[in-house]
Amino acid sequence: MSAPTNRLDARFAQLRTQKKKAFVAYVCAGDPTLDATIDIVLALERAGADVVELGVPFSDPLADGVVNQLAADRALKAGASTPKVLEMIKKLRTQSQVPLVLFTYLNPVYTYGYERFHIDAAAAGADGVLVLDLPPDEVAQNAELKPTPELRHIQLIAPTSSTERITSIAKSAEGFVYYVSRLGVTGAQVEVASGIAEQVAIIQAATNVPVCVGFGVSNPAQAAEIASKADGVVVGSAIVKLIEQNGASPDCAAKVEAFVKPLVDAVKAL
Repeated sequence: MSAPTNRLDARFAQLRTQKKKAFVAYVCAGDPTLDATIDIVLALERAGADVVELGVPFSDPLADGVVNQLAADRALKAGASTPKVLEMIKKLRTQSQVPLVLFTYLNPVYTYGYERFHIDAAAAGADGVLVLDLPPDEVAQNAELKPTPELRHIQLIAPTSSTERITSIAKSAEGFVYYVSRLGVTGAQVEVASGIAEQVAIIQAATNVPVCVGFGVSNPAQAAEIASKADGVVVGSAIVKLIEQNGASPDCAAKVEAFVKPLVDAVKAL
């Protein structure tokens, strides 16, 4: 009996057939609450998001800017934990089949139990995992760091990476490649970084896996500009900031949907 098709693979295959670009949205699981996260993910799906990245709350998220750090802190204070995030995904799966990627760090994964985390995440309904501080070289050399074939391991590529390094990472990429368009931590930016088209072309030459670009996208014009140079765009901090501002409001999810839809529309118009 063949394994079911991974939702990430299926969505990107569909987009390729339709000649459409992907919209990937990031939110922190548990911000403002785990129940609210379900409503927010459903709102993102209604707005047209193709993939949702769920941040697993962690006390020391070094790659994140202040907006996402504060979101993780709020989630932890509200009682979110790695096991509870996986339980939340199980509940979400009764209402949605949107592709989900867990955005996390090694510490909470190892605390949970590395192999058990991957098995339980796949069983809960996750489709991929992006471990921010796990070097791809380590995965290539240690089979135990990739214990479940059901989950796609998403790779990050930085703008400072050499062509040789980009090619090496891209060759083993799964799901999609997340190209980080600028140095530093996450956060909305006024202008789109330079050199994106050139770097994306180098990555695409080394892999058939889609390349999505993020770090700093905050409005429809930026989303469209980046999507025109890549296979998709990732928007995170701008959405998380909106949740911070409206987390106590009963229409928080509706406000997220209203904010994200013009971004999605700009990407899909290409």
